[in-house]
Amino acid sequence: MTGAKKAVYRRILLKLSGEALMGGRSFGIDPDIVQAIAAEIRDVVKLGVQIGVVIGGGNIFRGVEGSARGMERTQADNMGMLATVINSLAIQSVLERLGVRCRVQTAIEMREVAEPFIRRRATRHLEKGRVVIFAAGTGNPYFTTDTAAALRAAEIQAEVILKATKVDGVYDKDPMKHADAKMYKKISYTETLAKNLKVMDATAISLCRENNIPIRVFNIAKKGNIKSVICGKTVGTIVGG
Repeated sequence: MTGAKKAVYRRILLKLSGEALMGGRSFGIDPDIVQAIAAEIRDVVKLGVQIGVVIGGGNIFRGVEGSARGMERTQADNMGMLATVINSLAIQSVLERLGVRCRVQTAIEMREVAEPFIRRRATRHLEKGRVVIFAAGTGNPYFTTDTAAALRAAEIQAEVILKATKVDGVYDKDPMKHADAKMYKKISYTETLAKNLKVMDATAISLCRENNIPIRVFNIAKKGNIKSVICGKTVGTIVGG
């Protein structure tokens, strides 16, 4: 492809939070937001980049919150994993409508809905230019979709994790609450853990450190940011690498 020369990555893992799909809503999925995200993914696919996606389920149900309200933790986490499947199918539907070939693979077997996660099959899909959405987290309770993203990135040998957020990058303190918050351009895995910066959970950061997978944290709300990162522009914060 003519645009492929502009991409600095061959294979990436895009991590989206469930909240990113809400837009201005307090719950559920905003179709306009899903359309915008899918369009950006399509533009990156056109560059010849292989894309894996992991989506959270916090816009529908959070296992931790359910547990905090008295629900048994394993059941609550199972519900949260199913919420990620709903989000994954929503993204798949829009991507396919935009002409992007796409597969959903789930860590919890549900063959009537999606493929089971099989690493070699996922890799083959990626090599054929299909977007692969990894749903249902790791398939285990007590693990977040951040950890699922780090795990899948290692399994498919992604060169980077793109962590889409509502802020421009990683700050020394919450920029929503502190006007004097300062953004890091680059920070190490160890410093991220030591300062408890909440980029991803500790298990995910440790997995990325062990496998030398850098994490690029950027603002998903700014149109074109995914493509800018793919093309090597300095956007957001790089963790490790």
